[in-house]
Amino acid sequence: MKRGRLRVLLGAAPGVGKTYEMLEEGRRLAAEGHEVVIAIVETHGRAATAAQAEGLEVIPRREVAHRGVALAEMDLDAVLARHPRIALVDELAHTNAPGSTNEKRWQDVEAILDAGIDVITTVNVQHIASLGDVVEKITGVAQRETVPDAIVRAADQIEVVDLAPQSLRDRLAAGFVYPAERIDAALSNYFRLGNLTALRELALLWLADEVDSALQRYRVEQGIEGSWQARERVVVALTGGAEGETLVRRGARIAARSAGGELLAVHVSSQDGLRGEEPGALASQRALVESLGGTYHQVVGEDVAASLVDFARSVNASQLVIGVSRRGRLGAALTGPGIGATVIRLSGDIDVHIVNHSRAGGRFALPRLSGPALSAKRRILGFVTALVGGPLLSWLLIATGTEDSITTDVLAYQLLVVVVSLIGGIWPAVFAAVLSGLTLDFLFIDPLYTVTIDDPDHALSLVLYVIIAILVSVVVDQAARRARAARRAAAESELLATVAGSVLRGESAVPALVSRAREAFGLAGVRLVAADGSVLATDGEPLRDGRRVELPVGDGRARLELHGRDLDATERRLLDVVVAQLAAALERTDLAETAAEAGVLAETDQVRSALLSAVSHDLRRPLAAAVAALGGLRAAGDHLSADDRRELLETADESLATLSVLVTDLLDVSRVQAGVLAISLAPVDPADVVLAALDELDLGPDDVELSLDPDLPPLRADPVLLQRVMVNVLSNAVRFTPPGGRARVATSRLGGVAEIRVIDHGPGVAPERRDDMFAPFQRLGDTDNTVGLGLGLALSRGFAEGMGGTLTPEDTPGGGLTMVIALPVENGDAVASGITRETP
Repeated sequence: MKRGRLRVLLGAAPGVGKTYEMLEEGRRLAAEGHEVVIAIVETHGRAATAAQAEGLEVIPRREVAHRGVALAEMDLDAVLARHPRIALVDELAHTNAPGSTNEKRWQDVEAILDAGIDVITTVNVQHIASLGDVVEKITGVAQRETVPDAIVRAADQIEVVDLAPQSLRDRLAAGFVYPAERIDAALSNYFRLGNLTALRELALLWLADEVDSALQRYRVEQGIEGSWQARERVVVALTGGAEGETLVRRGARIAARSAGGELLAVHVSSQDGLRGEEPGALASQRALVESLGGTYHQVVGEDVAASLVDFARSVNASQLVIGVSRRGRLGAALTGPGIGATVIRLSGDIDVHIVNHSRAGGRFALPRLSGPALSAKRRILGFVTALVGGPLLSWLLIATGTEDSITTDVLAYQLLVVVVSLIGGIWPAVFAAVLSGLTLDFLFIDPLYTVTIDDPDHALSLVLYVIIAILVSVVVDQAARRARAARRAAAESELLATVAGSVLRGESAVPALVSRAREAFGLAGVRLVAADGSVLATDGEPLRDGRRVELPVGDGRARLELHGRDLDATERRLLDVVVAQLAAALERTDLAETAAEAGVLAETDQVRSALLSAVSHDLRRPLAAAVAALGGLRAAGDHLSADDRRELLETADESLATLSVLVTDLLDVSRVQAGVLAISLAPVDPADVVLAALDELDLGPDDVELSLDPDLPPLRADPVLLQRVMVNVLSNAVRFTPPGGRARVATSRLGGVAEIRVIDHGPGVAPERRDDMFAPFQRLGDTDNTVGLGLGLALSRGFAEGMGGTLTPEDTPGGGLTMVIALPVENGDAVASGITRETP
């Protein structure tokens, strides 16, 4: 019997519309005349999903009793007996009730497929077995129900049912995914925007990998050798040298420029294993590749260039990164163009990046103007050319010459002298001219085999010959000097441009200038030392016993120490520019520090002004009321009735209590801002804190709805401070809750962090004004002066952060404000944003 076809609808999270899409497809196929039945569908109470199921044949479920509870499961036997053309099976990862034929629903699906029935099914990416650990890191929730990767990968067709994360949150907030009582907890935990974005990326990348595997199989089956660059794949060639780390990091940056880019590193070993790689370097480079999310590969081949290109084609690479050859010019001239040129020739449509590195050349340095125009290597090569080329040319002329070919002989030696002058400059050219002149006289001018010249014209010709050689070498020498001067000028311009630009880079300008100065002047070390002896910036290794030059910077504020060698006049001129820019950078740093201090002073002055304004009214009001009540008692004496006396005493007591609270809040906010808040952390049951806050505010079930997680472990917090936070936040929530409504307090856990959510459905706070909520003496336009100085939320955030947690505002679905108190659980790992330390 032919096996049925499996079609999988893959989603990033619940609620993206997989079941709806499956039912819609089932209705379309049924309308086309196909026999479609619903083997099992979970609507989760969603009306739109249930409506899509109408009109399709449904296989009745089988009830399984488990611990006194009747569970409805898919009736596998009934599906097989019905034997439709297509079966719709929801939630592939579902675990069947004990006593079922198979433990997992995907095993039921395998049986249906074996019976020749096509299946359309749904699964979320978090249920794919290989992704379980990744999903747990993202969401903080371990997945108990999983499907083996092989089952999903074996599907004949896989489709992603995609929905933008914010759109899914909007659907959730509107009540289209979960019932109302689960919305707040879902939005604040699993359905965070960051979680949904990560899960969406995970689903798309997993499917991209599957599509890529299918593409690779197709290319193999069809014998297609050319690369199809559907995805950016960067192959880095490692030789085992120290430059490998530079190449790997460059390749990783190239791969990261495109979404889904892959990094692969490959090392080509010879068949005899004798190529000069460094095993230790390769091991460290392999670890680096894997830490950057890439893969390491090793192939064997004698032709390195061909092996690299073959590997790149086999993995469908789009780019190949290789290093500049470590050979010198002479080595390249003797051994050919090298691997790089061959790789470029063979690469075809694969882009090749040739990356420079420290082994291929030194760092930036100014060319020297002093000394010979040509390098010692070129001068030595010039002498070698004269010594080797002279005898070879003499042998050739003797073997092919005649008595009448003296002119050709002279021109041939003249050409040799010109070549030597072009290679080695004036002194090798003079040497070649004298040597070739003596050779001409000895071998080709009568009398032969002597250095005697009978004809004066011949002597004059020889002198002119040497003069011409010297003039040509002088021209070559001057051209070399001008070329070096041009390179020096270009390098100076580059240095000046870099130095000028470094001042604009803010805090990094000073170390950048110091580093650039050391590189440009070829020094062992450079230090910028402040007047008090502290080192402001350093680069290289300053010498204790060696040549050192010191220059003042910024009117004696600092000094620049240069270690290694003396500088010439031109270098001193450039160094003066560096010193001037260093002074400007230091001045910029001083101005930035002054501006920061001014900002702090401005904020302090603003707080002081607000405090004086608040004290002038908020403290004066209860104080005046208390004074007036006590004054009335004293003035009236025994003439007051018992009721009047009691009323005045209550007024004085209430006013003095209000005054005590205000003064306490002022002292607390001062301690928070000064960083001297005393905190005593201990395990705290969040339910106890919530109930204590309700008692303190005298709130009951008519005012606040509780949704507390009974399995939530103790928090690590200061119970007194946490209760103060709860009282402040909860009092605001109740105050802004519309008449007839109730505030809501819910607790939940996300990884190593517990959250206490205080929810109201009041007017809410605009996102751009939420930072102002936590500023002292702010009431966001509230004119009710009976609520204090506006310190409650400022204190609450300070208390929460002092305990190693956070206090953040969020929108309440349907309108309102939700205040989230996040604190680490006892012995838990803090993974929520903002909880990055453990308070001792």
